[in-house]
Amino acid sequence: MKVSIIGAGNVGATAAMKIASEGFVKELVLLDVKEGVAEGKAMDIIQSLMMGESETIVTGTTGDYSKTANSDVIVITSGVPRKPGMTREELVGVNSKVMTMVLDGATKYSPDAIYVVVSNPMDTMTQMVVNYLGVENANRVIGMGGALDSARFKYNIFMKVRENNYLKPHNIRDCWVIGGHGDTTMIPMTNKVTVLGKPLTDYLTKEEIDEVVEATMKGGATLTKMLGTSAWEAPAQGITETVKAIAWNENEDMCASVYHPEYGLCIGDIVSISKEGWEGPIDIDYIADYIGKFEESVEAIRKVNAAL
Repeated sequence: MKVSIIGAGNVGATAAMKIASEGFVKELVLLDVKEGVAEGKAMDIIQSLMMGESETIVTGTTGDYSKTANSDVIVITSGVPRKPGMTREELVGVNSKVMTMVLDGATKYSPDAIYVVVSNPMDTMTQMVVNYLGVENANRVIGMGGALDSARFKYNIFMKVRENNYLKPHNIRDCWVIGGHGDTTMIPMTNKVTVLGKPLTDYLTKEEIDEVVEATMKGGATLTKMLGTSAWEAPAQGITETVKAIAWNENEDMCASVYHPEYGLCIGDIVSISKEGWEGPIDIDYIADYIGKFEESVEAIRKVNAAL
């Protein structure tokens, strides 16, 4: 399998390192518009691989999309990152221009690739890719936001319950976050979570659960305030897990932003990911308790998409 990552910033380069070090792809290309950056980071990654057993071939290029030819998966991380106080929605103008340039280059050389979209505002940028490829190819477009939000959801639960219960992260399951990948549009599904097979309410009070939900929804903004830029380790791991599900043809259930024809836009839901892209989403009855919030999230995304 060949994977190309467009954008060699913190998220893209870290994802390249994680994917290459695990060795589940044959070839990985890192592309950036800034002279020498992708080449330098690719060299650094290759040198790190000399201390392990991965056989992944990593190359870097400055804007030469021919190097990405015949990619099975193209990960798009390029664009302006959020700054403190900036919302994802405020990014739509500049990053939509970047996305158009990326798609013009990438589709020329890899017309059948699966696209994993990370650039913000993620749901809207995912919609851009669907619009570009056509809705008939929507199953090849996956917005990587739900995997990250779900990990943050699990983290916030873990931090609440671990001290008194000596739990491990794998004891906490079904931490699904649907809806938009935004501070006000994501929907942590608290009633689906289990801790050692029991409902979350067996471990946390309503007030504590509300705190978990709030911390999850503000997770990106919290880290941006601390770091001065968007986070990169957890997003890169989300990319890695998504690409791995494609590479291994796992049919793995994951949260992702995908195209919903009934709404005419991309929004986070639970889907099955494999080498064909995504299938689903799961039966709407599963999210019945959240359908009101889900439709509110749809309308919020629709307003942002209007800026395209």
